[in-house]
Amino acid sequence: MTDAELAREIAETAGKLLLQLRESGLFEGKALGMAGDRTANSFVVEALKSKRPEDAILSEEEKDDTVRLKSSRVWIVDPLDGTREYGEGRSDWAVHVALSIDGEASVGAVALPGLGLTLCSGWPTTVPPGGERLRLLVSRTRPAAEAVALAEALGADLVPMGSAGAKAMAVVRGEADVYLHTGGQYQWDNCAPVAVAAAAGLHVSRADGSPLVYNAEEPLLPDLLICRKDIAAELIGAIADIQAGIYPIRPAPTVRV
Repeated sequence: MTDAELAREIAETAGKLLLQLRESGLFEGKALGMAGDRTANSFVVEALKSKRPEDAILSEEEKDDTVRLKSSRVWIVDPLDGTREYGEGRSDWAVHVALSIDGEASVGAVALPGLGLTLCSGWPTTVPPGGERLRLLVSRTRPAAEAVALAEALGADLVPMGSAGAKAMAVVRGEADVYLHTGGQYQWDNCAPVAVAAAAGLHVSRADGSPLVYNAEEPLLPDLLICRKDIAAELIGAIADIQAGIYPIRPAPTVRV
């Protein structure tokens, strides 16, 4: 089994387990989210240890073992991305399984169990062309002020959505054009989505256009930009202008959908 096949199989299976847990009716709300985190993490970690025992693992739900810093191959996983959305019975949550090789998001699978989909770097998606107006993804509860300012500067429409994985895959699937996040993320939040997006031919970088580096000692990876390559330079320039104060940053609205 190749690394891509393994990532896809683990992500899909974890998603099925999470759906079964939710459908059981044994947990609700926050309790369901906590149970989902533990259940998915236990499966994902054990599967990786069984199939790739020599590789290191960085998981949101596990204590960080810095031994990973000595490894070239590190699986970076978020067993349940969008715990709130999962607990609320929504579909915009995901399972992330990625393999970082020498600091690069080399392999990734993002399962969207609520939609019955799994996207994987091993089977790249063809991204549909964009429309006349840009569609920019933001958090449905905490839109980043910079993203809102960017939408205003470019005349883009805001698209509220839940988890990071769901938002990134919305760009891959052609449901939106831009995913900019500047509110602080961790390596497990975007490693798998970045691998899938890059394989699909999208631009992936930090907000300033610099490379995304994984398996760094600090798990925090503060910002992210995923978009079509033809608009990347314009977006990076506009982001720089916003950060320089050329475009105003107003308090972002609180939205809930």
